[in-house]
Amino acid sequence: MTPETYTFEDDGGIPNSPLPVLVYRQALAADAGAAAYENLFADNGWLGAWRDGIFPFHHFHSTAHEVLGISAGTANVMLGGPQGRTFELGAGDVVVLPAGTGHRNLGSGADLLVVGAYPNGMCWDLRRGDPAEHDEALANIARVPLPDQDPVGGALGELWHNRGA
Repeated sequence: MTPETYTFEDDGGIPNSPLPVLVYRQALAADAGAAAYENLFADNGWLGAWRDGIFPFHHFHSTAHEVLGISAGTANVMLGGPQGRTFELGAGDVVVLPAGTGHRNLGSGADLLVVGAYPNGMCWDLRRGDPAEHDEALANIARVPLPDQDPVGGALGELWHNRGA
């Protein structure tokens, strides 16, 4: 499985990452169900799974990488913060966000169900891009280890570990 890859610049509030965001289109069948995402992520060492949506405001996590699997429905998600890019995601799609990557739900159907998880069940924080917290967020991000595995068994190792991060 080859993902689409995207990087976003630090905007002074949302740091983003030199590591690319990975977008796997149709990583699972559109009707696979939430448990299939939870099992796939757990089999690859991404734990602490949850089921919900995506916050409707720009935010990022400075203490953990995150995977988002679209189990049902569709969403327009902005990645990279206010200066980023909008992606239409649908059931079956999986997005892997390196620590620091801004994300926001710009709109979705009532049937949207997202399954999220973190490598080795890492603890996550919630940051909204306050410039006063930027240096602290960068320090946190620098301490986040690279995951051992890709959450869907894909190309993360090659794409992230070879970046020297």
